[in-house]
Amino acid sequence: MNGTNPPGGYDSYMNSAAPATTSLPDPVAPAPPVKALAADIKISHSLFALPFALLASFMARPADGSWGRFAGQMSLIVVCMVSARTFAMLANRIIDRDIDALNPRTSGRALPSGRVALHHATFALLWAAAVFIVCCVAFGFVFDNWWPTLLSIPVLAWIGAYGWMKRWTWLCHIFLGSSLAISPLAAALAINPESLSIQPALWLLSLNVLCWVAGFDIVYALQDVEVDREHRLHSIPSRLGISRALWISRLLHAISVASLTTIIFIDPRFDWLFAIGVGIVVVLLIVEHAVTAGGATGRIQLAFFTLNGLISCLLGALGIASVVIR
Repeated sequence: MNGTNPPGGYDSYMNSAAPATTSLPDPVAPAPPVKALAADIKISHSLFALPFALLASFMARPADGSWGRFAGQMSLIVVCMVSARTFAMLANRIIDRDIDALNPRTSGRALPSGRVALHHATFALLWAAAVFIVCCVAFGFVFDNWWPTLLSIPVLAWIGAYGWMKRWTWLCHIFLGSSLAISPLAAALAINPESLSIQPALWLLSLNVLCWVAGFDIVYALQDVEVDREHRLHSIPSRLGISRALWISRLLHAISVASLTTIIFIDPRFDWLFAIGVGIVVVLLIVEHAVTAGGATGRIQLAFFTLNGLISCLLGALGIASVVIR
């Protein structure tokens, strides 16, 4: 060695001698937390319970009430419904994040996959709760009805607790049904508290929602039977077997139809128009059970989202039309 640097200098030499490295592509930026959470909890599926809340609102409206006042009340009810469901779904995702990570079907959700941090989800949860409570308080200041304010915290506690139920009891499906069944009663209470004591049809409408939701949640749980058994989680299919679970689901849906039929007989505002809707619902429920017969899960998305969305929108629209026409 002669002690001289190679042409181009020492830095040039070291750069040429260094092994070539392959540059890695930049990682894909995660979706913004709000967008990821909205896609995860499917805000659009608020329509499952919303049509029944709107129908109950029309049922509870005093015949001589102001339409302007009613429009203001309905606006608050819609915001309450969306914010309450958002709160409930976020609470469920937060509580279930560890369980979801163990399930191949749910491991891609926003929290277990890491696309959304826990503190972002918690912040969104608190915002949804705040919006709900503010709207409930508005009923007191604007419409002199303080019942929504008094019941706002208990309602949030009830609908937010569903995530724990699967750890404790296979009656979790009934609990979920009760969480959505609150909506028509809460809407009627917000419009006219006296309606709950003079209109038994409102309670039957709530019973319909409870049994309808519990029935299709049992069907939805067919997807996770093995995972639930492996991790000792409670559901009717995993505890009682698929065959018994399907029969329980059918029974619940039969009770749901019976409650709707009873409404036609006891409330003169519901006649042939609503009866047509109930008949169509029967057909849709038969289709729902047909596509999941024997525990088949390949078309559960059709049964769970499409058919049940049609049921709620159809009954809500025809029910409101019946009340308004009368």
